[in-house]
Amino acid sequence: MDEKPKIGISSCLLGNKVRYDGRHKYDAWLVETLGKYVTYVPVCPEVECGLSVPRDPMRLVGEVESPRLLTIKDRTDHTPRMLEFCVRKLSELADAELCGFIFKSKSPSCGTGRVIVHPDKNGSGGKEGMGIFAREFIKAFPHLPVEEESRLQDPALLENFIERVYIIQRRNKPRR
Repeated sequence: MDEKPKIGISSCLLGNKVRYDGRHKYDAWLVETLGKYVTYVPVCPEVECGLSVPRDPMRLVGEVESPRLLTIKDRTDHTPRMLEFCVRKLSELADAELCGFIFKSKSPSCGTGRVIVHPDKNGSGGKEGMGIFAREFIKAFPHLPVEEESRLQDPALLENFIERVYIIQRRNKPRR
């Protein structure tokens, strides 16, 4: 039997209690249905860069292209530790033979879009950007399909993602 494709996934979506509030965001369809056909490689950038569970909630602040990851309450800047983690983890994932990645939507580390980047000053509003780990992952692996779990509820987006995952797997498989 053929080996299942490996897909990176935000760890909280598998039911791991790694979120800032000590909870998870278990996605039954991803685990119980899609999980039968793929092998997940879980990643939680915030925990793996050394932050605790629970932890103060964070948000992105500053410029959309290079936001800082700050705690909301006291504005502790976790950007350097997150970027250091990204370098280490992306090097590790380069050897993992991933065929895609499913990110947690709206996360300041994992969101691939629609993550609010707040203005540097206490102004209102903000622009939409990407989570820091998601942005670095996409830069490092531009050919890999990535999606947010919320977008995979759209049948057309889901079909497209799965097709691309299997195309990558076939392309990476050595020929006999």
